[in-house]
Amino acid sequence: MKTQKRRRNENKTDYLKRFKLLKSGKPRIVFRKTNRYIIGQCVTSQDAQDKIELGVTSKNLLHYGWPKDFEGSLKSIPASYLTGFLLGKKIVEKKFSPIVDLGMLRVLHKTKIYAFLKGLIDAGVKIECDKKTFPEEARLTGKNLKKDFSKHFEEIKKKIMGAGK
Repeated sequence: MKTQKRRRNENKTDYLKRFKLLKSGKPRIVFRKTNRYIIGQCVTSQDAQDKIELGVTSKNLLHYGWPKDFEGSLKSIPASYLTGFLLGKKIVEKKFSPIVDLGMLRVLHKTKIYAFLKGLIDAGVKIECDKKTFPEEARLTGKNLKKDFSKHFEEIKKKIMGAGK
């Protein structure tokens, strides 16, 4: 009981929200961001024990042609979208029908979270989300970055689509 109270006090776990998500019995898509990367996971739960079925980080984008000079941008909005797209392709292959679990993150419109969700939806995962909350296309493709990233974005997206076949 002490651990639950500690995790609640540290703002790490909202147990009411977690209980509702676990009650659904569906796999959960978990989005997390670190100081350097975006992490997306498909998690199932059995007797309140989580098991990671699929996991992708934005670091995986290096295998799909993410340029070395943009390596510091692996937590950007384009990286978040492509990470969601990559995870979405894997989820569609495994035929999961998941729900989204954002944990204790603040959910603000047009941010990395919604770029990740748009990537999942574009990959074919069925998630209901208002289209107004997604970032603009220019931000998703990386045209707003210091160096234009949009050419690389399209190449990486094509490689991810080709890898799923």
